Amino acid sequence: MRLLLIVIALALLAAADASDWPRWRGPNNTGVAQGSAPIEWNDTKNIAWKANIPGRGHSSPVLWGDLVFLTTAVPTAPVAAAPAGARGGGNIASGVEHKFMVMALDRKTGKTVWEKTLLTTTPHEGYHHLYGSFASNSPITDGKLLYAFFGSRGIFALDLKGNIVWQKTFGKMRMRLGFGEGVPTVLDGERLLLNFDQEDGSYLQVLDKNTGKEIWKVERQEASSWSPPSVVTVGGRKQIVVAATNKVRAYDYQTGKLIWECAGLGSNVIPAPIFHNGTVIVMSGHRDPNRMAIKLGRDGDLTGTDAIVWQNTKGNSYTPSPVLHEGRLYFVTDNGILSAINATTGEQLYQERLPGTYSLKASLVAANGHLYVSTEQGDVLVVKMSDKFEVVATNKMTNEFYIATPAIADGEMYLRGRSTLYLIR
Repeated sequence: MRLLLIVIALALLAAADASDWPRWRGPNNTGVAQGSAPIEWNDTKNIAWKANIPGRGHSSPVLWGDLVFLTTAVPTAPVAAAPAGARGGGNIASGVEHKFMVMALDRKTGKTVWEKTLLTTTPHEGYHHLYGSFASNSPITDGKLLYAFFGSRGIFALDLKGNIVWQKTFGKMRMRLGFGEGVPTVLDGERLLLNFDQEDGSYLQVLDKNTGKEIWKVERQEASSWSPPSVVTVGGRKQIVVAATNKVRAYDYQTGKLIWECAGLGSNVIPAPIFHNGTVIVMSGHRDPNRMAIKLGRDGDLTGTDAIVWQNTKGNSYTPSPVLHEGRLYFVTDNGILSAINATTGEQLYQERLPGTYSLKASLVAANGHLYVSTEQGDVLVVKMSDKFEVVATNKMTNEFYIATPAIADGEMYLRGRSTLYLIR
């Protein structure tokens, strides 16, 4: 039986090979690509093609076969500039009708193969003028269907030719400060996992990926958070871990029953949980920041117990999700301080400011021993992954702005900017 399970697991991993990047942060949801990736590029160097993307969206491109998929929201009328407000400006108003779209581009040429308008509607909430969009949720695919989640506008399952197979709506979400509804969708086996942490009425929902029918739904006592559900098997029991403001919680995969919970993070939790060596590492970087490693395998309330293996309140990521590689955890603050720690002990290996004045929202990705750090200033820094801080290259693009997390496959990088998708070789 054990051999059979190993064979099945290997078959599932083989379904998405080094040529595919089927979801946000890649085939294994780690941000680490198989093979290599480009090291140096600029406006005129190593750009294979660039494609104009209409509208606005911070979702990441995903790759399957010969196609690259992404989502966008296209206004049907001019959108007024954001009014002055806190943190660099106010929110974009919601009173403009938008077309919510999925696009498929040819990976070799960047030409549009098809585009599909899923619905046209006027959003009930605006978004932060810099960091928000109405298309921040990255699509995800199993090679048969493509799933596009637009929060309050619902989720759509399409075949890879752009035909809608099923769709489901959930009602209007209410998010904090116009930061949007960009929580990554998780596809695990035959199930879609959707987290709806919002200002009231939060819940975790599991759907059948083939039909959209609800398998189970559990209410959550949480405010707005953006961390995706993450799946792990502990002692033969599969569970879904969700990090959030009030508590980190784990639910039984089959029933949704609460297994364990642990308080300790601050507000506005965004980074994805990371599993390592029998623990789950979770992080928050807003008010009351913290990162902690929680030992897996226990039930009940673990707050303040020795299940917390280590924790640290300094230098934590607010928005970008971290990368785990060869026992080291790499993470970066929104203002450009990069850290590496021993993921087992929590020991600090280094904490260094990136060489420049940067702000960041895109999650880290990695390939072939290099970490890729995308910035809002249009630079992507390449950092060697080791115990010591070393910037290998700084790649500058004129008048660019990166919020979307890059995709890496087949030695290439797909990088979504302000209104352009680049293929870098």
